[in-house]
Amino acid sequence: MSAHDLAAEGGDTAEGPRQNRAHGGESVTRTVGFVVAIIAYLWFVADIGWAVGFLADLPLATGIDHGPQAPVGPAVVVDIGVLGLFAIHHSVMARESAKRMVTSILPSALERSAYVLVADALLALVLWQWRPVADAVWEVTAAPWRAVLWVGYGLGWAVAVASTFMIDHADLLGLRQAASRPGRYRQPTFRERWFYAYVRHPLMLGLLMAVWITPEMTVGHLLFAGASTAYILVGVRLEERDLRRHHIEYAAYAARVPSLVPRPRRVRGCPVPHGRDG
Repeated sequence: MSAHDLAAEGGDTAEGPRQNRAHGGESVTRTVGFVVAIIAYLWFVADIGWAVGFLADLPLATGIDHGPQAPVGPAVVVDIGVLGLFAIHHSVMARESAKRMVTSILPSALERSAYVLVADALLALVLWQWRPVADAVWEVTAAPWRAVLWVGYGLGWAVAVASTFMIDHADLLGLRQAASRPGRYRQPTFRERWFYAYVRHPLMLGLLMAVWITPEMTVGHLLFAGASTAYILVGVRLEERDLRRHHIEYAAYAARVPSLVPRPRRVRGCPVPHGRDG
């Protein structure tokens, strides 16, 4: 009886154990990858909570206006340095060429999680090593305007976080890729809904609100807000270039929906109905 006949009758061959080992190794790799994705996600959530308290200068280990002290010159150098590291990673590593480099080393399902994990570490570095420059630029103490500004600050964070769920929160943070079986992952389709019907980058709009709206603006806070704004404007430009390349409908969307500042919607003559999946 041939090996082929044995296999047909359920008999053991050398091929069976090899296939079992391959499937077992693939299962272990997927499990490890998903654990890494979960760690990256939880670290992201912790970082966002820290950032909310940091910019509000709550009594945490560090805040925008309290923490490790240094003279103004060295403080500015350190602050620009850590912000620059975060911005470079966030913009450069999101490009297609950088993704190809990463996937030549790691499984493609882990590319996004690796990106999120490094971003988590760099954001934590910014929050941990920030050197405050506490000279006042403005301070609002009068009621109800102080409370109004704090509400605007919270609204900015709410817009930023909510925006991630209006696209694909799990995909943005690498969970869906890590959980997908090999060959089964598909990128999310282009969708125009909720905040994305009013501005193309609501997440970035929310972050701009969070860094600028405050009743107490100091020199250090102003440096953080200005550097963040510059990074966002450059990052949006790079992201738009990729979006136009990968989604042919994006050009029409960009022609009628503003980038960051909402404007009254013109429903008549709109080429694609709002809320339609691309």
